[in-house]
Parts: sequence; structure tokens; C-alpha cells
Amino acid sequence: MVSVMKTSLTDIPIYESCQTTIPAEIFNLTRIALKRLNPSLHINLPKLRSLELIIDEETWIVVDSRLNDIPVMAWLDFQTRDRALHEAVTCQLNLYHVHAKLIHDRVLESMVLILGEMLDEAGLSGEATVSSLK
Repeated sequence: MVSVMKTSLTDIPIYESCQTTIPAEIFNLTRIALKRLNPSLHINLPKLRSLELIIDEETWIVVDSRLNDIPVMAWLDFQTRDRALHEAVTCQLNLYHVHAKLIHDRVLESMVLILGEMLDEAGLSGEATVSSLK
């Protein structure tokens, strides 16, 4: 489904496009969820009405399910080459709706909470234990 969404992104007019950064904690949590849960995730954003988030390694897309999954915003072209784990990730942010910027932060906050819950429920929260070497 994500590959279909990526190709359809080129068919949708972009309202605004800019370079942005994703904090390392958010980007790393997302990568962990993709590796441990599923290489493609579809998340309902409950406090954002009919919005859903579709995530894969290359693209994060917010769509409006009431409007035939039309994109609202998308993060693309993550610049991960030669990046240390603690560094933020630069990417392209495309906005497809005039008010998309208003929900940007809430989408990221919701994503972090939901991915954390999904990892906890699957027993994959990432809490490590250290065994003694005897």
C-alpha cells in the first residue's frame, strides 16, 4: 500500500514544501518499530479525527481516510547517510493541505505514543538487561 501511496504523491499538488529535521529519538523509535513490528505500519491517529499515518523506511504519509486517503502531509527523502544515532535526521516535508502545518507537532507526538504502546504490547519495548560475565 505504501508504494502505491508514494507513486500517488507525485500526482497531488504540493501546497508547501520545506526541509525539516526529525529529532533522533523520534526517528530512531520509528525505525525500531519498523524493524521489530512490520516493515510497513498503518496507524490511526485517534485524536486527529479521520487522519491515519502510513510509515515505511522511506516515507511517512498522513492521509485523510474520509477523503479516499488523500495525503495531508508527507516526510520524504530522509538523509541518514553518515548520521550518528544521536543526530537529528534532515528530510523533505511536503504539505498537501493549507492547515497541515497546524497538526504537524500533534502527528509526531501521537506517532511516538502509539509506536511506544505497540512495542510495549508486543513485548518489544527495547528495555535491555545486562547479564553479568562470570
